[in-house]
This record gives sequence, C-alpha cells and structure tokens, in this order.
Amino acid sequence: MRVVSGKYRGLVLAEFSGSEIRPTADRVKESLFNILFNKVFNASVLDLFCGSGNLGIECLSRGASFVQFNDISKQSLTVLQQNLKKLKGENSYKITNFDYLICLSQANQGFDIIFIDPPYRFDFGESALSAIKKYNLLKQDGIIVYERDVPFMQEVEGFEKYDERKYGKTYLSFFKLKGEL
Repeated sequence: MRVVSGKYRGLVLAEFSGSEIRPTADRVKESLFNILFNKVFNASVLDLFCGSGNLGIECLSRGASFVQFNDISKQSLTVLQQNLKKLKGENSYKITNFDYLICLSQANQGFDIIFIDPPYRFDFGESALSAIKKYNLLKQDGIIVYERDVPFMQEVEGFEKYDERKYGKTYLSFFKLKGEL
C-alpha cells in the first residue's frame, strides 16, 4: 500500500497483518482519486472508517486542507499513527476514536468529501448516510464515497447516488445532495 500521487507520492504505508482488515487496494484508490481529481485540493475530508488512513493520507498528499480520521478500533489507530508519523510536519488532521454514529453526531463542521469504508461484513452505509444528512455534514457540492462489496440499491432521503463503479469485487458508490448539479 502506497501513496499514489501528490507531495507524499510513493510513500509506503504500514498495513495490518492478517485478513480481518481490508484496505482500499492501490488500483481502486488510483481510480477513485482520478474521479475526485478536482475535488480534493483545499477540501475538508472525513475518513469515517479510516483503518490505516490510506484514503485520508492520499487526500493530504493531494492538498486537502483538513482530514478527520475516525475509527473505533484501537489497532487501526495504532497503524494510522505509524503512517501519520511518516508525514513529517503534517498537522492538518484530527484523529477521533468513536463509533461512526457518535463521530457523526459530534462533528462540528461540514465536509467536502466523506469516505464511508466500513468492514464489508457490516452494512453501516445507509445509517451513516442518514446521520450525515441529519447532522447536515456534507457541504454544498460535496461528495460521499461508499465502498463495499455489493452495489448500493437503497434510496437515502436527501441524497442522490449519481455514480457507481465496480473494480473487481469492490463497488464505489458516489452520493451528492439531492438537487445539486
């Protein structure tokens, strides 16, 4: 796992041992950030199920102004902190250790990009999307990216799924506020 582009390009990130944790594959991440290319610079980002910090660190590398990393797992946060130490001098981030619904209820700002990438065995996407809407956490023109192993078929009040891509066994679903162009 490496940083694909930006000021930390090529930086190798620490990974988890075992198969319990599934980071976003480099190939999927590269495609994702090609789609988000014009959205990341100066963006405020929430990496809700951050794991090793792979997606949020990629955003910092590409010029995001701020990233909030959140995970309930202490093991994930240990790996995240190892990775953040490699970004010498970087301080445009915050780390929280909450259940995702608590994190969303306590967020004190809106975000331009929100990543929802929970373990595939849990279906937290719909409840996370509902909480994001309830607390008005997505800025106008903001994007939510939900990664999972099956297509997202539900409707979520206030959001429109405007795109969905499949990469091997991974689906990326893209959401925006209803009515946004």
